Amino acid sequence: MHHSVTPTDPAVAQSATAAGSWTPAQRSAVIASFLGWVFDAFDFFVMVFALHAVAAEFGRPITSVTVAIVLTLAMRPIGAFVFGRTADRYGRRPTLVVVIVLYSLFELVSAFSPNLVFLICVRALFGMAMGGVWGVGAPLTMETIPPSARGIVSGLLQAGYLMGYLTAALVYALLFPLVGWRGLLVLGAVPALLSIYVMRSVEESTGWTAAQGTKRMRAVAVLKAHWGLAIYAILLMTAFNFFSHSTQDLYPTFLEVEHGFSPGTAGRHHRCHLQYWRDPFRPGMLFRRPSQ
Repeated sequence: MHHSVTPTDPAVAQSATAAGSWTPAQRSAVIASFLGWVFDAFDFFVMVFALHAVAAEFGRPITSVTVAIVLTLAMRPIGAFVFGRTADRYGRRPTLVVVIVLYSLFELVSAFSPNLVFLICVRALFGMAMGGVWGVGAPLTMETIPPSARGIVSGLLQAGYLMGYLTAALVYALLFPLVGWRGLLVLGAVPALLSIYVMRSVEESTGWTAAQGTKRMRAVAVLKAHWGLAIYAILLMTAFNFFSHSTQDLYPTFLEVEHGFSPGTAGRHHRCHLQYWRDPFRPGMLFRRPSQ
């Protein structure tokens, strides 16, 4: 496990700056990581929008179906650790391909769940793959782009999650009446095609490549050296996820059950897409310079 995000190869950064533009490899890394995060969020929130329908089909209360959401989120840290270690050992690019294929595959398998127990188990596995996307895609991008662009690009990547929510809301509103929740989950397998783009267009990060042959610090050693920062980051992200998932994950169900909204109306509701359409990029643009 590397001590920190390795700086971009100075020669690459200088070349990109001198040319006044990014290299194709840098652009491809950002596109792949952004889309990977968008599709990851899309696959997660499609299930969130379909909670009511899943409960109705299996004849179980909605609270039982939400166990699938809980386990998905609970398995994310495990997936982040496992695939993060894998990326340190075997490279960011191949690991990103693996996690994209895995979360797409588990999304597809979820569509053919014969019962709720099977669905819950598959969604837990989906959570592991989901956890690997950010932990692999972000280092791939940050180690590839010019250091001066890390602030704005980090904001852009974070906005990808909200864009995934927006896409899930629109798809749910338009297609759920036609294909049902199983059809939406089948559609969630489409992101697997992104792996082809990653294999063909994305190069391994210069930071990871430059670090090969050097001695790696063990995970325990890194935590001991930076325990204060690690605790701060964990608490900060716990708070962020509490604020977001504690409301947005049940909001579509709230609209349908408590207010009698149809799936189309719930999907088109302003809280589900108009606000997310206006706001995703503002925080990244606003705080990019201070963070840099």
